[in-house]
Amino acid sequence: MNPSLSDSPALSRRGLLKFSLGASAFLATAGLGASLSGCSPSAPASGFVTLRSGDLPFLRALIPVMLEGAAPSERMPEAVEGTLKSLDYNLAHLSPEMLKLTRQLFDVLGMAVTRGPLTGIWGSWENASADDIRRFLDRWENSSLSLLRMGHSSLLQLVMMAWYGRKESWAHCGYPGPPTV
Repeated sequence: MNPSLSDSPALSRRGLLKFSLGASAFLATAGLGASLSGCSPSAPASGFVTLRSGDLPFLRALIPVMLEGAAPSERMPEAVEGTLKSLDYNLAHLSPEMLKLTRQLFDVLGMAVTRGPLTGIWGSWENASADDIRRFLDRWENSSLSLLRMGHSSLLQLVMMAWYGRKESWAHCGYPGPPTV
């Protein structure tokens, strides 16, 4: 007879809660460790207000995958750089606490010790293929851990708000632009 989910100790609610609590503690510790160790300098990258140089490789790998189909491939480099500028502007206008949380998310994704186990991308972001990034996004979107699902949602919202706030994105979705007053 096959055991049901409630009979299996590895899949019990208590086991899942323990695992989720442990994973949350691990992520919080990793983010705090990165912040305290100086792994994540708070100085912005050249030409940016809030985005740091350590954030850019991840975002430059992520944004083209998220914008696939929304921007023509020949215009993708400009779309990525424009989206980064918009994202930087949006982050500069977040509350200090929300900016801190966003930076912790970027830190966890940027550190090799946490990037591999959490994303499945064991090398640098620059070497990750579009398929690797799609698998990472799918993994987080469908994770049993709410913390990873929230991370996916945050990344999606940050990038999409930055992209669709830009004038060049409007034609793709049929938006004629704001009315002139």
